[in-house]
Amino acid sequence: MTTGRAPTGSGPWPYAVWALTRLWLLACVFKVVTVPGPDVTVDVSVIYRGWYEVLLTGTYPLDDVTWQYPPGAALAVLSPALLPFWEYATAFFVLVLVCDALVLGLLLYAGRRPGTRAAGAWVWVVGVPLLGPTVYARYDLMVTAVAVAALLAGVRRPRALGALAAFGALLKGWPVLLLVGVRKGRPTRAAWTSAALSTAGLAAAFALWMPGAFAFLAFQRDRGTEIESLGALVFHLARQFGWEGRVELRYGSMEFVGPQVELVSTLALGLAVLALGWLLLWRLRARLFAVRTPAEAAFTAVLLFTVTSRVISPQYVVWLVGLAAVCLVFRGTAMTLPAVLVLVAAGVTLLEFPVGFGHVVASDAWGVTLLVVRNGLLVAASLIAARRLWRSTVPGRPGAEAAPSVVGGQPSRVAR
Repeated sequence: MTTGRAPTGSGPWPYAVWALTRLWLLACVFKVVTVPGPDVTVDVSVIYRGWYEVLLTGTYPLDDVTWQYPPGAALAVLSPALLPFWEYATAFFVLVLVCDALVLGLLLYAGRRPGTRAAGAWVWVVGVPLLGPTVYARYDLMVTAVAVAALLAGVRRPRALGALAAFGALLKGWPVLLLVGVRKGRPTRAAWTSAALSTAGLAAAFALWMPGAFAFLAFQRDRGTEIESLGALVFHLARQFGWEGRVELRYGSMEFVGPQVELVSTLALGLAVLALGWLLLWRLRARLFAVRTPAEAAFTAVLLFTVTSRVISPQYVVWLVGLAAVCLVFRGTAMTLPAVLVLVAAGVTLLEFPVGFGHVVASDAWGVTLLVVRNGLLVAASLIAARRLWRSTVPGRPGAEAAPSVVGGQPSRVAR
């Protein structure tokens, strides 16, 4: 006799593996264990700490072009003030750990509902440590926690999804893409209206809070091609044939400078526009929305914009791990293979940065191989995810059929 309740399939193991792997990450950022390559904690102990001091004076870092973030990022940078009894970097690492634990709790809780499973929690448990200590030495995991909460809350509360997506977007931009897959009709109106009102209110509050809230827009516009991006592969290969450019630290990251760099950066922006066009076309054509569709659409959208970006920093992959985890919470998701590819890409990312970053900067055979593999995995995940999202939601295509959704604990057919 069945109870109608989905088994968790987890037990104590997710907690145990999470604890062991996070102890390793903490040992790395506290330098008990040394990972080869550059010190990834400098961003927190030097750059974030410097921004923290500036923010405490009542202004955004107007004279620092490395400040590339929306105004809400100030909350993440200032968050160690919540733990004043610890040194800045220590407090920051502990707060990231708390956000990490929060995501695990949300995924395990969601995995206990009918029609769901613990696989999403396992993606998170395994995927985060694959990125190595960098994932705890940036604030991107905090943003990912907001995105995961938004998608899981949106299963029943579209307005909550909208408000959290707006808050996430003011932390780091990309969570606005969480809105692309909301079911058409009343849920879309609720989520998008909530997002618009929340964005307007929060943006006004940040602008009134301190001067320079939107100075980051000019700094972001001037960025070039970062050496880990897809477009950078052109110059890594060109260096083997005498290309006269060089690598410089610009806008807080290592970028190529030299002939044709501006052209490649422009082409990357063009690819991003094409990705946006495809998403708009999908949105217009999609008719079959299951309970998992918002997560699958968000995962696909962030994949597309990540691979077309002029910058693919290692910490960006944690966004994809978080969204993949939400997708795999739902039974019958079409995103299993792209999620696996993202997990493999996370492991290769650790080899690329920090372990092999010197090889990447030098554009030698090992560095170029790592980038080709990592970026190739992300491109493959993007294309497969886009194809599967289209096939599962656009009528008249093979595989596009209504799938049962679960809302409020009761199965229902998807709305057209």
